[in-house]
Amino acid sequence: MAHGFMGKILWVDLAKKKITEEPLDDKTGREYLGGYGLGAKILFERQKVGVDPLGKDAILGITTGVLTGTDAMGGSRYVMVGKSPLTGGWGDANSGGSVGPMLKFAGYDAVFFTGISEKPAYLIIDNGKAELKDASDLWGKDTFEIQDIMETRHGKNVEVACIGPAGEKLSLISAVMNNKGRAAGRSGLGAVMGSKKLKAIAVIGTIKVPVADESASKAMRTRHVKNKNPRSEFIGGFGTAALMEMSVKGDDAPCKNWKGVATIDMPTYPSILAGPVKEQQARKYGCWHCPIGCGGIMKAQEGQYDDHAHKPEYETLAMYGTNILNDNLIDIIKANDVCNRLGLDTISAGAVVAFVMECFEKGILTKKDVGFDVKFGDGKAAVKLTEMIGKREGFGDILAEGVKKAAEKIGKGSEAYAIQVGGQEYPAHDSRGGLNFGIGYGANPTPGRHTMGGEGPLPEGSLPEYNRGSLVGRGVPHKIGMSLTSAYNAAGICMIVIGDAYVHIKDLVEAFRVITGWDITLEELIKTGTRIETMRQAFNAREGVKTPFKHHPRMLGIPAKTVGPRAGATLDEKELHKEYYEAMGWDVNTGKPSKKALLELGMDSVAKVLWP
Repeated sequence: MAHGFMGKILWVDLAKKKITEEPLDDKTGREYLGGYGLGAKILFERQKVGVDPLGKDAILGITTGVLTGTDAMGGSRYVMVGKSPLTGGWGDANSGGSVGPMLKFAGYDAVFFTGISEKPAYLIIDNGKAELKDASDLWGKDTFEIQDIMETRHGKNVEVACIGPAGEKLSLISAVMNNKGRAAGRSGLGAVMGSKKLKAIAVIGTIKVPVADESASKAMRTRHVKNKNPRSEFIGGFGTAALMEMSVKGDDAPCKNWKGVATIDMPTYPSILAGPVKEQQARKYGCWHCPIGCGGIMKAQEGQYDDHAHKPEYETLAMYGTNILNDNLIDIIKANDVCNRLGLDTISAGAVVAFVMECFEKGILTKKDVGFDVKFGDGKAAVKLTEMIGKREGFGDILAEGVKKAAEKIGKGSEAYAIQVGGQEYPAHDSRGGLNFGIGYGANPTPGRHTMGGEGPLPEGSLPEYNRGSLVGRGVPHKIGMSLTSAYNAAGICMIVIGDAYVHIKDLVEAFRVITGWDITLEELIKTGTRIETMRQAFNAREGVKTPFKHHPRMLGIPAKTVGPRAGATLDEKELHKEYYEAMGWDVNTGKPSKKALLELGMDSVAKVLWP
């Protein structure tokens, strides 16, 4: 068994109520690092082509990485994996909190679920012992209630990943939730979990993660935390809300369903910046052993939310703030709390609300359709609509499908206002400013991901020199950045900690070497990340999903804005991904990995499938 791994994978057949174990071999561990690297390999090899993502043949996984639950800074993450019901291709969703480390302490690197349970169920794993239990009495309860019930039944040390009513009712924008406010939000995997009638995954454990040299590992941890990037104090003080002012002033944040300019269309934006957010915070919250602690628990607001409401992230502030012209911070916190309780992805839910508001503005939707007016600037209407989406009540039943499918049902030209790429709603960063986002939103196997930005938040020494304002010469840097991103994501490291705590990329390489005992180099880590990214892409190619995904015209600057920092800015969609795909060895028209690229990465079995 390789160090850093527990060496065991659990398989749960929900239909047959059968639980089996299999070993995780060392070669797979080193080549895919766990997490969605392992998940993509497993699903490519064992899931049938063309399965219904909400059907009995679909596989759903919860996976941890080789550095999850170790002394590596930021090793708190787990990833849900499966076929996305939103995009029809590869799906994954990353979350922090304490579930990932506890799953490993319970004895497993990953759990994969097959089949559909006859009635609602939950899985409890306690120090290597796994058991399915009846969850009929839990069905319909929100995620906060589930956490409390699990603690009552299994003790205060239990950690829980669960779905709320949104996942139960198969909302395609539903999330898997943990710790009452951490979300594996994207790809609609909450719906996959709901389709299996799997309410929760509860884990308890005290088993140590084996490391190559425990004393060296602890010494490394002490040194890395002591010498962490000073920037971490800023993000630790305000959370990701600290990004809001810069994003608004640079016209990076969405405004009025991506057609406006926040500094012009919403001059009251200062009311939802980091300062006011921090004033509403009662105490800090940090994921497992986090050296930053960017989260927070908010002060209770009578009639709105209690003292368990989590601090909204930048993405939520922007999607429920500037994107809908809402300057009421309390309404944003309330909307965030509703999403957390019902189990909704706040990015997609906020995008749906903005879509409805523009449809109202254009006369496509009216009070008769929804039951009340939903106009730009109305935060309370946004909260009410979010509740309807999460519960699939009234018009919320249509909106729970996400903007693409909702627009297809509504018609009347509403498709023009459904701001999505490949079926996934865009996150809250403009593709025209950070060209890495422009590339990644369409070119990545999972479209519309700000966490897949390639040259995004990486420590010093990660990338070669390149012109940040040009697509020329961008292919290789984006490949390296995306490969490193896939490597640390798969390994279980937090993106915020990577960008704001690690000083140099050599520190991350050191963490791999000390914990695993591997003689790994930066070059191997990059190649491993390339392999992981290519496996995710191979999944899409086998499913017949062609990439790059087509961008919405607004995200290309069509028509170009006439005012603000992005006035006149446009992107050439044909050129966005070209150099990157060439660097990866993927077909520039279909995204299919070449046989040569696959063989160079040691993916011979994949090559035989894609190139028979």
